[in-house]
Amino acid sequence: METGSPDGTGTAGATGGAGAVADEPVWTGLPPGLLRMRRLLLVVWTGLLTIAAGIVPALLLAPAWAASALLPPALLVWGWRMLERNWRSWRYAERADDLLISRGVLWREETVVPYGRMQLVEVKSGPVERHFGLARVQLHTAAAATDAAVPGLDPKEAERLRDRLTELGEARSAGL
Repeated sequence: METGSPDGTGTAGATGGAGAVADEPVWTGLPPGLLRMRRLLLVVWTGLLTIAAGIVPALLLAPAWAASALLPPALLVWGWRMLERNWRSWRYAERADDLLISRGVLWREETVVPYGRMQLVEVKSGPVERHFGLARVQLHTAAAATDAAVPGLDPKEAERLRDRLTELGEARSAGL
């Protein structure tokens, strides 16, 4: 049984017991701004790599080595598709007692963060994210390995999610 199945059956079966939610979670995907940002970064970096791979070998070795500049554009085409597949795999769902975060194409990961275990909920936004009007919600729990994040959100949605998670975390505090 796949834990990240769209019908939600894998998730409810995994939690078991009286705390399981029988209703399937309502998944929310990430906005397309994150995909645009990542693709622009891909184009910029592969463009610089193309220039370096073409000019440096041509000047230092021989003009025939300028053909090495063909490798970065091939990586650009491959990376373009992979970024979209990765972006489509990210989603999150707010349930009654926890937040689900699902991601991954080849290796599927689903993180369940109980509201009562959250110690800190932050909204972060680096300079590139701010330029694209994006923010990331970072969740911290007692165990460092269970920290989770939801990237690429609209700043207003990130603030709404932070406030909601903080409110639910205080209401369901596990007394840590």
